[in-house]
Amino acid sequence: MGFKPSHLYAAPAVNPVTLKAQSIPFLNPIDPYGRVFFFSWFGFMIAFWAWYTFPPLLTHTIKNDLHLSSEQVANSNIISLCATLLVRLVSGPLCDRYGPRKLFGGLLLAGSVPLGLAPLVRNATGLYLSRFFIGLIGGVFVPSQVWCMAFFDDNVVGTANGIAGGWGVAGGGVTYLIMPAVYDGLVSGGHSPSQAWRLTFLVPLAMVITTAVALLLLCPDAPTGKWSDRHIRVQDVITTESGSETDQTIVVDGPGGIKAQPILGPLPPKQTLLAAANINAGSRSDLSNTLSPLGATTATPIPTEKESRPPSPARPQPRFTTTDTHPRANLLSLQTAFHMLCYGCTFGSELAINAVLSSYYAATFPSLSQTTASNYAAMFGFLDFVARPLGGIVSDLLYRFASRSKHRKLADPDSALWFKKGWVTLCTLGAGAMLVIVGRLYDGPSSGNSEGGAVALIALAAVFMQASSGANFSLLPHVPDPLKVGALAGLTGASGNLGGVIFAIVFRFMDGGEGYAKGFWVIGLVNLAVAVGAGWIPPLPSPKRVKDGATK
Repeated sequence: MGFKPSHLYAAPAVNPVTLKAQSIPFLNPIDPYGRVFFFSWFGFMIAFWAWYTFPPLLTHTIKNDLHLSSEQVANSNIISLCATLLVRLVSGPLCDRYGPRKLFGGLLLAGSVPLGLAPLVRNATGLYLSRFFIGLIGGVFVPSQVWCMAFFDDNVVGTANGIAGGWGVAGGGVTYLIMPAVYDGLVSGGHSPSQAWRLTFLVPLAMVITTAVALLLLCPDAPTGKWSDRHIRVQDVITTESGSETDQTIVVDGPGGIKAQPILGPLPPKQTLLAAANINAGSRSDLSNTLSPLGATTATPIPTEKESRPPSPARPQPRFTTTDTHPRANLLSLQTAFHMLCYGCTFGSELAINAVLSSYYAATFPSLSQTTASNYAAMFGFLDFVARPLGGIVSDLLYRFASRSKHRKLADPDSALWFKKGWVTLCTLGAGAMLVIVGRLYDGPSSGNSEGGAVALIALAAVFMQASSGANFSLLPHVPDPLKVGALAGLTGASGNLGGVIFAIVFRFMDGGEGYAKGFWVIGLVNLAVAVGAGWIPPLPSPKRVKDGATK
């Protein structure tokens, strides 16, 4: 399916079995798919803004008002990331059980409580507690990604995840731009600095509560309706070459793909089956029209094997056996390690750098004011609007290119995944190289280099980091067992926070929390080492592929 301008606003064509959209209606929030996509990225962006409300004003104003040392500021950055790490570890399984929408809204509402209490902070201990509990809101990244995986088909899921993640993380740029601007306006209006920074928290608080309520009231759990009903059982009678018939069922999982399993017990009557195949781009106008309710008598004829499992127009679908001949998505596998290590490096670097970037600019270029340093730091976050989606888009394009190749071996779906994985590795290498260069060239005011060069190099490093993160979540939905995708997304998301904690500790112990340049090149070396060390891991475990029931 090639891109058409109408894909931006028209109701998308839908996979007849999984009900997943095969295009992304960016400009159509009326359509259920467009509405879910909007709240996936907008809700995450608001959460990220709330998560990073302290750093823009922590450089000077809050630090001076609470009489904090540089070590205490660095400690608060570490504590903030620790809370999010814990939430992301449990978010994956919670998504699998309760659905991403409920978890998404619940985390936003839970995070609004400490956010509203943040103005009451009076000392370092209060800052630690406030930032820890506000950090809970950073866990919404996992339900944001799982929600996209549940609603968008394989040909666009990388793009959807990249854009939702990128535009969400751009909330780090939003907070660096808005918080100092609101603070300056309040000070100009006659408030003292101590009053002004506390009042600024009311702005993200209002946005978080409004977004959470709207998300819960306006969006569905899954394309099939309730999350608990996402496994649709469709009778599939397969006629073998010998003429015998075997009763099977198709299990459609929200975040993942399709699995064929033998039916246990008596077959359900045709009248009670969901007519999931009665969907096409021409007749569909709303999600409510795509499903026949249980007990309907207008169910379409049961599709044949080939009809019930149509390959995506953009990519061939590998078929795996439904027994142990194909390994399940082992959460301790090398593939999981690759996702976690690379994401821990790139997104972990981004989190740790985002927390200190304004302070780095102010320390390296003393002539900069708090607002100007924050504006420069905002550029780092705003690049997520482009760079992270670009990582997912390029990943999808590389996969399509390989899948459509005339070379049979290259076009094999498993082989084509190496293109996605190679893109992740290349971007991680680029991020590491740029961070090493920044750390060596811009080591404090004594370096004598211009601020423009530092901003440009850090921006280039950001592009590589963010593109790698987007590409990582483009590769992740290919996990063999779709029922594990939520857990894998949670582990990968948590690894980003773990990397952020580790790198925040690196900044903390570099010259008493002020050796930012040294921190840059140390983090860069870690990125380079991980990219080289994990580059050999295959994108999928070696499966036994089957065709027409016979093992190859």
